[in-house]
Amino acid sequence: MTHERLGAWIQASRVPFFVATLIPLTLGGVVAARAGAWNTGRWTIVLIASFLVHLCTNLANDYFDYETGADSGESIGGSRVIQEGKIAPQEIRNALILLYTIAFACGVWIVWASGVWWLAGVMGFSFFSSVFYTAPPIRYGYLGLGELFVGINMGPIMVGGTAAAVAGGSIEKAWAVSIPIGLMVAMILYYQSLPDIKTDKSVGKRTIAVRLGNPAAIWGFRVFAAASLISIAGLVLFGVVHPVALLSLVTILQVYGIDRMIRMSRDWQDLHDRGGRMRLFYLTNGLLLILAAALS
Repeated sequence: MTHERLGAWIQASRVPFFVATLIPLTLGGVVAARAGAWNTGRWTIVLIASFLVHLCTNLANDYFDYETGADSGESIGGSRVIQEGKIAPQEIRNALILLYTIAFACGVWIVWASGVWWLAGVMGFSFFSSVFYTAPPIRYGYLGLGELFVGINMGPIMVGGTAAAVAGGSIEKAWAVSIPIGLMVAMILYYQSLPDIKTDKSVGKRTIAVRLGNPAAIWGFRVFAAASLISIAGLVLFGVVHPVALLSLVTILQVYGIDRMIRMSRDWQDLHDRGGRMRLFYLTNGLLLILAAALS
């Protein structure tokens, strides 16, 4: 594989967003370890399977958005490797078949090794969510349900599911600490939809941001930010995690900065290249939650 080809696949993978998966996996593992039920082998396979599904989700979104014309023209969403001629659509499709097969095999092993049979249903839901975000006939991302599905998958399913797979059974604390994680990942997806309001609307993609429109869509960001920080404070208030999690309140300054950036931007398409600030907000609070869970 040439350097250019490797670069194209890295572009298609959208590596910077993988932190969205690493945080809940680590948090779920920490909760299991604090419960006295750590298992390195199972956590490692969960890690591999989760990253594969995350990668497949990105590739599937590119493939089906291209097939339906949603990521053509002025759209800046997705990795755009197909539109730029770097990777052919059939190559993406073939990669999806291979990677989903490996992820499925990992999932079967996880269910068998952990003995937690309800995880099979959870994994089935995650597979459905991964494929049908943009794939017909469901395309729930076009119905304004993207944030809901992503929040459920990256929050309760990933944190709670990881803890259960590692520990060999459900841990109540894992479900509680998953709430702010799910909200923050949904917030990242919401932010990423702001630059594409015009193009999404033109292809019938009725995201929450499209439904609210510009400038009202900034309130969606504010609601997600407030809900995320309030949920973290609630975990401390009810004694679920160590009070060190309250340091997350300092990230209100980050929220203010992002809010101001959105308000001051003349063309929201400019926000696409500034998404690192959202990921930093998530990373900061995610690491604080992991620390708070480890100390509690």
